[in-house]
Amino acid sequence: MNPVSILIVDDEESVRYSLFNWFREEGYEVGIAKDAFEALAALDKSPWNIMLLDVRMPGMSGIELQRRVREFHKEMIIIIMTAFASVDTAVQSLKEGAYDYVVKPFNPEELSHMVRNAAERIALREENTELRQSMQHQADPEAIIGESPQVRRVMELVHTVAQSDATVVIRGESGTGKELIARAIHSHSERCRHPIVAVNCGALAESLLESELFGHEKGAFTGAQNRRKGKFEIADKGTLFLDEIGNISQKMQMELLRVLETRQFTRVGGSQNIHVDIRLICATNRNLEQAVAEGSFREDLYYRINVFTIVLPPLRERKSDIPALVDHFIRKYSSSMNKDIREISPQALDLLIRHQWPGNIRELENAIERAMVVGKPPAILPNDLPFQLVEEPSNRHEGSDSLAEMERHHIILVLGKANWNISKAARMLGIDRVTLYNKIKRYQLKRKSRR
Repeated sequence: MNPVSILIVDDEESVRYSLFNWFREEGYEVGIAKDAFEALAALDKSPWNIMLLDVRMPGMSGIELQRRVREFHKEMIIIIMTAFASVDTAVQSLKEGAYDYVVKPFNPEELSHMVRNAAERIALREENTELRQSMQHQADPEAIIGESPQVRRVMELVHTVAQSDATVVIRGESGTGKELIARAIHSHSERCRHPIVAVNCGALAESLLESELFGHEKGAFTGAQNRRKGKFEIADKGTLFLDEIGNISQKMQMELLRVLETRQFTRVGGSQNIHVDIRLICATNRNLEQAVAEGSFREDLYYRINVFTIVLPPLRERKSDIPALVDHFIRKYSSSMNKDIREISPQALDLLIRHQWPGNIRELENAIERAMVVGKPPAILPNDLPFQLVEEPSNRHEGSDSLAEMERHHIILVLGKANWNISKAARMLGIDRVTLYNKIKRYQLKRKSRR
């Protein structure tokens, strides 16, 4: 979590700078303004969490500034600073939404305690927001796109393992949809009424990952101004999804193993044992067996998490799902971009089907998004896509009379007559599209570039 930010608004220079130094030493991000107009300018440049606001200022009073701030920054916490004679005014500010007030001359420790309470309130609000977003983004298992045998098999495994509390490892190349499958498992489980919380282990340094998973106590490290719950606590009664688990350090592997075995942990900088009830789902694109053999992944943790495995096929092995995926992404981006593109041309779809997709579904989605940006209604055309046609490989064996070679050349001939329209060519050959795709892949057929 980013440091809590405080904007101090007071026309007395001594008050401004003494509070500035005090709270900056406590690890807060601090700004100052000598009047309401400077404060409004500061709010235009960047958001602030807390405002310490003096009541009596020249030009515009603190109460009037509070009213204007509340119109556009409803989440900001405002603490009023007032002289004893203006207590009635401070009370009025509470009625209009101020968090609290202090009377000058005030004890800095009292004000610090008030700010700490406000910071904890901000942290709790952020955690609640995260929980709501987690619940809103849980995947609908029926929304997983694809009818290929590979996808049907994966969904059978999802339904099977969802009925238990077994730890699951989802394997697959980057971009194959591992988090989507994790959310599908959670949605079909008895924990579906509780949150699923995702952590990308590969994106965080060891110290940050430790705090992210286990939380921390106030003062545990520089910038830890208040206690913060970790993902284990937030996911209590629900599911914790650890993406890229193969990339975590040996120290974090040992910590994770201890939590899985004892179902308890301590926050960073704390001593109290915290018990949690979570279902763990992990994902990786690494070969964990090889990592164990090399000593970079603990064998005991490997056996602890590798209870049930789901392997996701790369997109190049389930190309029959590409038309449905393309249709899904077109509908998604036509809505978000408010663009009247509703379909893809057969030629452009053929390009997508023949591409090898090293980035898998994520790469396909990016290709469609890019095409939706540059394309024009009513359909996506080949020139809208971010890659070009490639040459047919020169692996023809002249004079070969083998049945396979004859079939290969006949398919090339029919594809040419059909202008590489896969559906049309399949009908001419008397086979279905999937069979034709498999033969194109087997014979490494590529459409020649137009020059």
